[in-house]
Amino acid sequence: MEGFSHLLKAQRDFFLSGKPKDVSFRIDALTSLGNMIRSHETEIMAALKKDLNKSDFDSYISELGILLEEIRFTLKHIREWTQPKKVKTALTQMGSKGYIYSDPFGVALIISPWNYPLQLAIAPLIGAIAAGNCAVLKPSELTPETSKLMAELINKTFPEEYVAVVQGDADTTQTLIKEKFDYIFFTGSVSVGKVIMEAAAKHLTPVTLELGGKSPCIVHHDANLKLAAKRIAWGKFINAGQTCVAPDYLYVHKEIKEEFIKTFKQTINELYEDIVNNGEFTRIVSERHFKRVTGLLSSGEILHGGNYSIDTLTIEPTVLGGVTWDDTVMQEEIFGPVLPILEYDNEAAMIHKINEHPKPLALYIFSESKDFQGTILDSISFGGGCINDTVMHLSSPYLPFGGVGESGIGAYHGRGSFDVFSHQKSILKQTTTFDLPFRYPNRKDALKQIKRFIK
Repeated sequence: MEGFSHLLKAQRDFFLSGKPKDVSFRIDALTSLGNMIRSHETEIMAALKKDLNKSDFDSYISELGILLEEIRFTLKHIREWTQPKKVKTALTQMGSKGYIYSDPFGVALIISPWNYPLQLAIAPLIGAIAAGNCAVLKPSELTPETSKLMAELINKTFPEEYVAVVQGDADTTQTLIKEKFDYIFFTGSVSVGKVIMEAAAKHLTPVTLELGGKSPCIVHHDANLKLAAKRIAWGKFINAGQTCVAPDYLYVHKEIKEEFIKTFKQTINELYEDIVNNGEFTRIVSERHFKRVTGLLSSGEILHGGNYSIDTLTIEPTVLGGVTWDDTVMQEEIFGPVLPILEYDNEAAMIHKINEHPKPLALYIFSESKDFQGTILDSISFGGGCINDTVMHLSSPYLPFGGVGESGIGAYHGRGSFDVFSHQKSILKQTTTFDLPFRYPNRKDALKQIKRFIK
């Protein structure tokens, strides 16, 4: 396959022209990006419907709406973010001033997944543009309609030497990552994330990896069970569970387990009625993923749901009980509408069990006890999460979103998106009004004077 060196050269030349760094240029680009989304809302929703059977409601709240708010927030703050930040200087640097400049990396590669094919491509692009970079987007081949439309719209909105979309399969991605980009932003699986990081290491290219993992949701004995059931069901089953921060399994306190399961079943029936037959539920992206998820249904026992249709690639919201950590469903991220339930009565043992496994991208706590909340937050390392809610933390532009350990490297959203695509360049501006003599070795008392300042 032909490489992409010509595209990188065009983008690097454009970057070196200085245009992308001009703040007014960045503002115009972000405004154009927002207008692109607004003016093609119908076509975008139709593409998402074809690819994933997403409803207009789900498409707007989980894709378009999040992006438009991110653009609005960025436009509001970009002039402030791009200003050099003045910092204090040490006493030994008397007369000088310290500044931190946010400097764009140059040409960024953004590789996005299929589960939120518009949002997870454009959200990092907002940060790349705001920080003053050029960008190449590689969307997923598993959502061809959305990827094709995105390529058409981006091509109409921006010159290729500024923002370009490259379509193709895994071989295309392999060819892209062999090129020397200035930054790589990847969202996807842990296994592919390792491949991206290995390729980046050959050029010492910095990376952000937004990965996943098994995100626990803990329901304590003092939780508001009705609200917990509703918020967990929504967070788990939105997008048919194909969300990197969806609750992957529940840890429910033994005292309220039966009551919670009863409430949870009722809630699922209210929110998702006959979804296999009504054609309104988001489908699994491919037959391969469908077979993988349905294969997990043999773990434990089915407490609710379990029906599916291979013709429509639809799996109804399913709850599993009698599950242990040895079952297949607990060995990998589920990424589908299947939710296993474990029980606990010993907090320390539960915390220990979670910590035996890779650090999760998200963690959710349902409890009214601040002591219990504090114990969990202090005892478990994870990317981010919510107390008495699920998923909603990633929609706040004030909260950087990202993983830790195997769940990811780096964070974005809001100011975080600007920062992740910026190098923090430190500058010391020294005075010429006077010169401190003790820094030079020809003074006999130089060492004595230096020690006076340091002490």
